[in-house]
Amino acid sequence: MTVSFTRRVALGLAAAAAMTVALPATASDWKPQKPVEMVIMAGQGGGADRLARLFQSIIQKENLSSMPILPVNKGGGSGAEALRYLKDKDGDAHTIMATLNSYYTTPLRTDIGVDIEEYTPIARMALDTFVLWVNADSDIQTLDDYVAAVKAAGGEWKMGGTGTGQEDSLVTAMLEKEFGIKHTYVPFKGGGTVAKNLVGGHIDSTVNNPSEQMGFWQAGKSRPIAAFTEDRIAVFPDVPTMTELGYPMTYTMQRSFVAPPGTPPEAVAYYTAMFEKLAASEEWQTYASEKALQTDLLTGDALQTYFLEERQRHNDILTSMGEIAGS
Repeated sequence: MTVSFTRRVALGLAAAAAMTVALPATASDWKPQKPVEMVIMAGQGGGADRLARLFQSIIQKENLSSMPILPVNKGGGSGAEALRYLKDKDGDAHTIMATLNSYYTTPLRTDIGVDIEEYTPIARMALDTFVLWVNADSDIQTLDDYVAAVKAAGGEWKMGGTGTGQEDSLVTAMLEKEFGIKHTYVPFKGGGTVAKNLVGGHIDSTVNNPSEQMGFWQAGKSRPIAAFTEDRIAVFPDVPTMTELGYPMTYTMQRSFVAPPGTPPEAVAYYTAMFEKLAASEEWQTYASEKALQTDLLTGDALQTYFLEERQRHNDILTSMGEIAGS
């Protein structure tokens, strides 16, 4: 009987092992089988591009991905090129996209046949802040000085930015509406170019991310006037917020990652875990602190809810500006 029982047990174990081999891989087992495209909704050299490539660098150094991450810039049409490309990658588990606020504004402003609800949220890594800047040689020291100077210029005050409908142009529109002022808006190809033109004296002011102005500010070539944040920015402790000055104006730009529609759940779990590890890395935490980025990780359903709320907020802003297609 002992021999018979042992044989039955052995046969049972063998059958169980065979069944285990036949089972599909779990989410924790899934890994990319080829290099992963990291689509960037902007051209090369700007803040979005530099940040996405920093993420790629940390992923590589920390061995957070089993396969290489390959950045690919698709900034045409204020991100429309990237959005269409990602939609056409339906179900592709080897493509992710770095987003900014054009993720909502471009589909709102232009009928490009995409709905962001269809995309798969992965992770929001940070919120980038905005600050009103002038050249350090300017006599402007306060927000009141700024408003008076723009009014005195009679519409000829040059406000540099990255293009109508882009994030900085929305903040510029908020300023104009709040204070009854008018700028001559001068577009450039990226925030870095805007910063250079400010310190070069080719424009009078800009609403720039701190990361794009930081080097010039540290060199004493630009001056922050006010921040569009709820609280003062740690690296600029002496710069007041618009809210504390009596004007409740806040605006941030999300730095997130999404995947194509229909991305397999096991791939979503893999990329989510990858970015969670990245968010905890010392290099990322140090960079975010130095560049005045607000680190507030969001994933999954919470991130999708955030995206949809921000889309509605931007719809309201663009409608007030007359920027919505057909409005």
